Amino acid sequence: MCSYIALRISRYALLFLYDFARKQELLSFINLYQILYSAMKLKKYEVNPALIVIDVQNGFVSKGGSYDMLGMDTSHYREVIPRIRDLIRMCRETGVPVFYTQAVREASGIDLLTKTHKILPKAREERIKKRPICIRGTWDADIVDDIKPHENDHVVIKRRDSAFHDTETGVWLRSIGIDTLIFCGIDTSICVETSLREAFNIGYDVILVSDATASSSRKHYESTLENVRDYYGIIMDSRELFHYLPAQTQSKIINKQVK
Repeated sequence: MCSYIALRISRYALLFLYDFARKQELLSFINLYQILYSAMKLKKYEVNPALIVIDVQNGFVSKGGSYDMLGMDTSHYREVIPRIRDLIRMCRETGVPVFYTQAVREASGIDLLTKTHKILPKAREERIKKRPICIRGTWDADIVDDIKPHENDHVVIKRRDSAFHDTETGVWLRSIGIDTLIFCGIDTSICVETSLREAFNIGYDVILVSDATASSSRKHYESTLENVRDYYGIIMDSRELFHYLPAQTQSKIINKQVK
């Protein structure tokens, strides 16, 4: 009787292991498909890209957000949102993964820069002291409605300028075979450039979409473009990037625009 029970258990165990193995094979196939589907020919390079959308949040961009309430001109940030929206849609159409970063602070203030830095530029220190910006869980911290993440997109919570500093970004990108990052968002010369430089230094190829990013200073914006072009990667606008999409995907996007 005991041997019969043991045999039955063994059979169930084998069936379970077989079913588990089949599921793992399916997951591996899905991961491989996602990697192959997102691969694209960019100029003379074969790349597996992801789009990184940096900090397009109400606190930085929207009327009534923290920057606006501090008296800062945020109109230049809002002007690029339509381009960012089109870029996100283009990437979703081609199967290119979309990653958003969301810069947040705790209501307690435990993660403020003033807690770790004795030396800060005066303007940055004054902003921190005047008004808490993008407190986690508030409207201020939310990504703007025009480009809300979809179910299959990825949102990375960050607390410093870089998208990689103490975040899951690197692990998530490696898990789906990404080797090239397309950057857009705000601010060009601060969080976008910091994230792009770090991405380059840890082994990713980098692209900056020039008409889908903005800075509070035109001089700083131009300086970032020059730095990226001369030392890090490729600068292109969204129209140029569009031409590297597969032809069938381009026609799908054009049809949607016509409708």
